[in-house]
Amino acid sequence: MKKTIICFLLISVLAGSSIMAQEFKEKYRPQFHFTPKANWMNDPNGMVYHNGIYHLFYQYYPNDKIWGPMHWGHATSKDMISWKEQPIALYPDSLGYIFSGSAVVDKNNTAGFGKDAMVAIFTHHDPIQEKLKTGKHETQSIAYSLDEGKTWTKYKGNPVVQNPGISDFRDPKVRWFEAQKKWIMTLATKDRITFYSSPDLKSWTRESDFGANEGGHGGVWECPDLFPIKHEGKEIWVLIVNINPGGPNKGSAGQYFLGDFDGKTFTSNSKETKWLDYGTDNYAAVTFANTGDRNILMGWMSNWQYANQVPTDPWRSANTIARELGLKTVGKEIYLTSVPVKELDGLSSTGFSVKNVKIKNELDLTDKANNKSGLFRLDLTTESTADISIVLANEAGNELIVGYDKAANQYYVDRSKSGKTDFEKGFGEKHLASRFAPGTKISLTLVADVASVELFADNGLTAMTDIFFPETPMSKLAIKSVSGLTIQSIKYTVLTPSMK
Repeated sequence: MKKTIICFLLISVLAGSSIMAQEFKEKYRPQFHFTPKANWMNDPNGMVYHNGIYHLFYQYYPNDKIWGPMHWGHATSKDMISWKEQPIALYPDSLGYIFSGSAVVDKNNTAGFGKDAMVAIFTHHDPIQEKLKTGKHETQSIAYSLDEGKTWTKYKGNPVVQNPGISDFRDPKVRWFEAQKKWIMTLATKDRITFYSSPDLKSWTRESDFGANEGGHGGVWECPDLFPIKHEGKEIWVLIVNINPGGPNKGSAGQYFLGDFDGKTFTSNSKETKWLDYGTDNYAAVTFANTGDRNILMGWMSNWQYANQVPTDPWRSANTIARELGLKTVGKEIYLTSVPVKELDGLSSTGFSVKNVKIKNELDLTDKANNKSGLFRLDLTTESTADISIVLANEAGNELIVGYDKAANQYYVDRSKSGKTDFEKGFGEKHLASRFAPGTKISLTLVADVASVELFADNGLTAMTDIFFPETPMSKLAIKSVSGLTIQSIKYTVLTPSMK
């Protein structure tokens, strides 16, 4: 009897340890990227800054960790790094599921819901109409909150934009157009963008279409965004269009156009298809509203090729880190740049810096980094272009390689040996990215979490985001160059989340 009691107590203790481990350190759980506690998440929605708080809403299915009837989940943050999950904001109703959209702060009370009301603009997706193939199963609706996003009231006059008969008619991104005192809705309409305007967020007028003959058309256009950035004394409008499939490394990705917008029509000045991110895991990326001169972008860190199959439990999907956007002229072309927001510096703890390091074959930084978690930021610059690879590895023999191929003038992320890859046949591949910077100087910033890397090359001219699933933390780090080179500076920082 005594032996039985001891065995029972031992089992109980072990079970308790297992629960604790699962709660605080589930395998592959990101430590400074937002993930829901459990179940399915995809597109970020309604991202808005209001009264010192960043609000992130997101496509959420609370009953399973695969895609299902969409709700709007909700999380809040003071710094875009540490997020607190909130109660679900919007539930499906008689008009359908709650698909993607945006949120604004109605400072002038144009809608009459109240001064500084938060107003969500989203797509209602009616699964019954979809089955009937009427082509009118997606409409645009609004809801409002008068208590900082805690509770929401759907507008009784929904939908506010009826479907003209387009099968893919969704993802409204709304912003205030000050010059003409009106709201502008940027809407994805199958394989192009349609602009609408409104004085009050309730009555909308179609203005124009864009994109029939521009950009990539390998898949459906989704999750657009439109905003201006001042560059070299001029205002340039940026139009982001996410596309699935048709990305530069297969599957879903985000493209962008640069040009002019007069309140009615967008005119592109782009001469080529340009991509927000050449990795495979930054989709549905859009910007926060109400952030003043800062243009801050965040995306869904997954890809529709394998989003439902990735080996995480009890949740699926994370978001990218927040990124500050800018513009840079290279020759006769202008490119959108993205770099980690300065708030990421709040995670910095220990680390090291070295100058003028000569590498011939390999520089092993594992002992110097002394970082068992594998969470870090690495910044390096070199004055001469040469083959270079940054290798993340572990005791299990997994390797994730981020590098630059001089002959091809391309950056790459190779996750073919990065750990678990067999859940989807195309997951374990090498992804390639164009290099746009002129000259021989290369600068790289690499941000690594438990199961992701984000590369920002040449001050953000090229970005790559890839997820991966190692058997154990990537605690080993080496920089390699077969041809040899001198790195002018290396700065390595261990990232330590304040709370998780």
